[in-house]
Amino acid sequence: MNAETPQTVELNLPQAFLLLATNDTTGKPEVPVFALRTTVAGAILAELDLLGAIELRGKRVIATGTPATALQRELEVIRGKSRPHSPKRWVSILEGRAEVQRVYEDMVSLGIVEHVGEKHLGRFRAVRYPEKNHGPEAALLEKIKAALSGPPSHLEVPDTTAPIDAAVAGAPQADAPVAKPGSKAPDARTIVLIALLQVAGLLGKLFPTADLTRADELAKDYWPSRAVEDELRMIRLAEQEAATL
Repeated sequence: MNAETPQTVELNLPQAFLLLATNDTTGKPEVPVFALRTTVAGAILAELDLLGAIELRGKRVIATGTPATALQRELEVIRGKSRPHSPKRWVSILEGRAEVQRVYEDMVSLGIVEHVGEKHLGRFRAVRYPEKNHGPEAALLEKIKAALSGPPSHLEVPDTTAPIDAAVAGAPQADAPVAKPGSKAPDARTIVLIALLQVAGLLGKLFPTADLTRADELAKDYWPSRAVEDELRMIRLAEQEAATL
């Protein structure tokens, strides 16, 4: 099998985001760790939302279904709370090193990335996850490229009550997206991934010449990505205040 050939692999949103947010060669994040962890938490909420496991009612997240999902642990945490929380609160609860490592290790089991340990000062070990099979990432990039090359009306907040395509497929990253005649609208999962990448500051790095105006609007329209943006803003403000003390 050619590792450079795009492969159809069923990746959930935390996996898809983390794969695109990690340097293929070094296995290290392309964004600050706090942004990585916060956006993974938002991706967990987005995945459960797309599956119909949770929904936003008013200003609170409610568990509504029990679909088969690799995020069963996270769903049970949401379901087990005595009272519902806001999306931003759930992002702050779910963000953390353990969640990120769990997603990475799931991709290790799929043969997409490798678990590589490094010794520091002879005692501590830092773990990296360099790419092993480029096919899944190439597939994600092709879907995003196709979505960005279509009309702005294609990038709309998905109807999470409708069935979605869980498979993510496509081809390698290119520079500016080029519109393709007769291209179909992107699936809900791709649209949500675009919103998450935009709020994390990654979309412009992946597609530096693309017009991301609509993607910026999408990131603000979709409640999980908006929660990520709110949490990131609070973290940055706290860091600024701490620096002035």
